[in-house]
Amino acid sequence: MDMIEQSAAISPINVPSQFSYSPSSSSPPSSHHSSPSKSSPNLTPPSAATPPPPPPVVSPCAACKILRRRCVDKCVLAPYFPPSEPYKFTIAHRVFGASNIIKFLQELPESQRADAVSSMVYEANARIRDPVYGCAGAISQLQKQVSDLQAQLAKAQAEVVNMQCQQANLVALLCMEMTQSQQEPILQQHQYVDTSCFLDENNLGTSWEPLWT
Repeated sequence: MDMIEQSAAISPINVPSQFSYSPSSSSPPSSHHSSPSKSSPNLTPPSAATPPPPPPVVSPCAACKILRRRCVDKCVLAPYFPPSEPYKFTIAHRVFGASNIIKFLQELPESQRADAVSSMVYEANARIRDPVYGCAGAISQLQKQVSDLQAQLAKAQAEVVNMQCQQANLVALLCMEMTQSQQEPILQQHQYVDTSCFLDENNLGTSWEPLWT
């Protein structure tokens, strides 16, 4: 009897089959346990929700791009050969070479490097256009143009001086003619008065003879 009573007392503790767990069942406990997984992104902090922006992609300079090498942060050629102007390094590299250009720039202070790059590009361009004389040919041609322009300027200045002299002579002649034209009536008036005041006594009778005949 004691065994029967113990079994009767223990039997209500058994879990019924309707509360057994099954993955495919749509019981409320399963939906209750799956809800935190859906709302888990909302529980994350804002810093983790927005990822940091990717680092900016820096394009290599024209020199490193043409030389097919990695452009470092402190590249000597980057400030003077930007990616938008590859022709500058192409011309300078063709005549001087990359190693010589880098050596030239390293020997100069930063305040003079931009002018040095401009002069190297100009000299290289002149050498490509004129392989014999290069920059010297362009300089001699410019000097010839300067001398021709100076000769033309001297000629023009001489013509201006000549015209000024002619204008001064013309003004002097006009002034003389005006003074003479103003003095002529006065002289004529004096001459008329002087001749009319004096009569010849010998010819006085003969001049009146036709009136008495």
